[in-house]
Amino acid sequence: MSKQHLTETKFSSLALDDRLLAALGKLEFEFCTPIQAESLPLLLAKKDVSGQAQTGTGKTLAFLLACAQHLLTSNLGQTIPGKPRVLILAPTRELALQIYKDANNLLADLPLKTAICYGGKAYEEQKRQFDREIDILIGTPGRLIDFLKQKLYNLRSVEAMVLDEADRMFDMGFIQDVRFMLRRLPDPTKRLSMLFSATMAHKVLELAYEHMNQAQLIKIQSETPAADHIDQSVYHPANHEKIPLLLGLMRKLKPERSIIFANTKHATIRIWEYLQGNGFPAALISGDIPQNKRESLLKKFHQGEFATLVATDVASRGLHIPDVTHVFNFDLPELGEDYVHRIGRTARVGNSGHAISFACEEYAMNLIDIEAFTRRSIPTMAISNDLLSELSPPKRMKKSNLLNKNNNSSRKSGNRPRQGAKRHQNSKNRSRQQTN
Repeated sequence: MSKQHLTETKFSSLALDDRLLAALGKLEFEFCTPIQAESLPLLLAKKDVSGQAQTGTGKTLAFLLACAQHLLTSNLGQTIPGKPRVLILAPTRELALQIYKDANNLLADLPLKTAICYGGKAYEEQKRQFDREIDILIGTPGRLIDFLKQKLYNLRSVEAMVLDEADRMFDMGFIQDVRFMLRRLPDPTKRLSMLFSATMAHKVLELAYEHMNQAQLIKIQSETPAADHIDQSVYHPANHEKIPLLLGLMRKLKPERSIIFANTKHATIRIWEYLQGNGFPAALISGDIPQNKRESLLKKFHQGEFATLVATDVASRGLHIPDVTHVFNFDLPELGEDYVHRIGRTARVGNSGHAISFACEEYAMNLIDIEAFTRRSIPTMAISNDLLSELSPPKRMKKSNLLNKNNNSSRKSGNRPRQGAKRHQNSKNRSRQQTN
């Protein structure tokens, strides 16, 4: 963690339980980040918070500490099966898993029990979690609603609620599911509520006003929505130059750990095949990669077995992968928000990073919206002949790798992919209109 990104506020100066302070010490956390320093005093005083900060600035630790402190000092009695005391909603299974992992690391030596629910796998295993006590329930809306309707649990005992990446809930078309959950919680005056997001659009603020108790608004941001520590640049290649340019930059820059984003599954496959054929072993994840395989690939990338990850926007939020040095936007995203979240995979928690984008013939017009959203002009780089690398033939991906064996189980588990896709398109259109 970069010390320049930290404040002078020590966790030990806050009204935290000694067991939490011991856990923070074990994790070598001494000073707060800005979002932690501003939100935690309010949350520890039992005031609702709606917090905005760039990705990778410590929002997760802030709300986990607030939830744990609330539970440790609550006088409402013991936890019983089927009645969780904290609800944490996340838009994607990757983010839910990351929160779950962080919670277990923080609470390893504390008497608080966690559970996680998300679509795509482990349906029966997740159901069995409700046979025991659960203090903190973490999950995505679809699977949580599925289990709620089966009456495996209820929300009447929830003392604290967290809505993470609220803007992403809108973008992915989950907002009606979120409202369904929030309306089944105790009255906002009878619980502690937290809403955290990297962007705070008007629609997100309306959600806070409706389902929170006079939430205190906190904004931690620089002059632009993108992190200051990211060195951004853009190239303008012809479509046929994109693969040679990408490989030329990979050979020149030799990134220690990089993520390459594309807008479609087919584009990610093409990129992956050329990387494999030219000496750059890579992991590939997209929305229809089976969950077990996706988790395995992300783990290998996290552990350094692969230096490169090729992904669609499924990986642009919620994943805390340390030491990502370079992000490549092989395709420019349509929305400025998505650009910010993509490049936010580098420069985590104050570290520096590089974001390199291709404004090609197909997606160049998206650059106008991106620069308007980020309120800055991205420097243009010249394409020299030495960057257009000579290519070896691609290594074709086997068709068996493309099959998603979890499609049927995903539909059964309440994920409703077709309906969600339609919601996402409608939400994306609305977001684009608001951005313009």
